Parts: sequence; C-alpha cells; structure tokens
Amino acid sequence: MKKEYWIVIIVYLAMQLSGIIGLPLLTMGFHAFGISQSLAVPVWLIASFSIALFIILFLLRKEMKANDFEKRGGSSAGAAVIWAIAGVFLAYLSQAIAIMIEIRLGVDMGSENTQNILRIIETMPAAMLVSSVIGPILEEIVFRKIIFGAMYKRFNFFISALISSVIFAAAHMEFQHILLYSAMGFTFAFLYVKTKRILVPIFAHVTMNTLVVLVQTVYKDDIERLRREAEALQNFIGGFL
Repeated sequence: MKKEYWIVIIVYLAMQLSGIIGLPLLTMGFHAFGISQSLAVPVWLIASFSIALFIILFLLRKEMKANDFEKRGGSSAGAAVIWAIAGVFLAYLSQAIAIMIEIRLGVDMGSENTQNILRIIETMPAAMLVSSVIGPILEEIVFRKIIFGAMYKRFNFFISALISSVIFAAAHMEFQHILLYSAMGFTFAFLYVKTKRILVPIFAHVTMNTLVVLVQTVYKDDIERLRREAEALQNFIGGFL
C-alpha cells in the first residue's frame, strides 16, 4: 500500500480519537467564555472532520490531479451517474434486508449511533454536514478506496468486501448492527468495483445518509410510533410461536 494511504489511515484514526483530549479542553474553554457547553460536541465534530478531510484530500492531491483517483478503465460518466443513482436504492435494499434479518434474530431495531447524531444535529443543525457529507466522503476513501482497494488486489471480491465491510461496521461501534453496516459496506464496495469510480459510492453514501437524517428529523415522532407498534406486533406474534 502506498505511503500516503498509510498516512490517510493514521489521520482518520487520529480524528476518531481526537475527542478524548480535544473535547474536554473545548468544553472547558466554552465554560470559561460563557458559551453553552452543549455546543462543544457538534463544534468539535465539525472542526475535526473538516480538518481531517482537508488533510486527506491534500495527501491525495497528486492522484486527483493526475486523474489516478479513479481507476483506469472505469465506467463512462453517463454510466457512473446511472450507477450512482441506482446505488442509493441498492444501499436501501441491502439495509432493508439486513434489518429484516436482524429483527428475526431479535436485534433491537433502534440505532443508538443514529439517535446520538440526531441529538447533536438538534443542538447544532450545521453538524448535519458531518453526518451527511464529510463523514461519508472520509469513510469511502478510507474503507473502500484504500482498505478494500488494497485487499482487492490480493483476494477476490467477496473476501475483500467481507473483511473491509466488517472493519467498516466495527468502526461504528454498534456491534449488534454489524450485519446492517456490513451489508451497506458490501453495496458500496460493489459500486466501486462495478464503476471503478470512488465518486459513485461516495454519492450513494452521501445521499443515503442525508435522506435518513432528513426523514428521521422531520418525521421523528411518526417513526418512533411505528417502531413501537412494530415491536408490539413482533412480541404479540412471538407469543404464539
């Protein structure tokens, strides 16, 4: 793997762990200046993710300038657009199938990670930029272009997608939903291999995250009601099995 790729991974990990030290310091600073401490988390997320994205794009600038950011022999622009749009539906389909399997296995439908993100966005709407745009871009570069891409040079698609998707799932720290995140990782890896354009899974990932956040924000009460009804129905049916 290229030296720049290792540095990208280190930058990504440093960003993920930066809050351990940076967030308490920012919280104390906000307290000292009389700024609401509840803003510390979204401000730190926006700052750390933005800085990481800037550094990573800077590290990959030569590839982007030389047009090596996309693999040679990739899909045409028109085909890439079609796959990018179709990829959104494929991502939702894989997610829906994974959710149904998880329900069968008795896994709680709720996602603490998603709820935390929504609470942060409620505190500062600008934080949606992280969950909907910056985050997905970073994840596709790290998990698909670099990790999956490096493994795909040595192994077949299934093994490469499986390992990189499990790592992608583990990075979200919701191990009860490892099937859900892995299914999405498989979908994005497929889009990358099919088109050889990292912008295609980036578009699908960004669009999916944006729609999820918008729907869960606008229809939050309705979704919670439907979730309770679904759980009640599941328990009711389970009582007869």
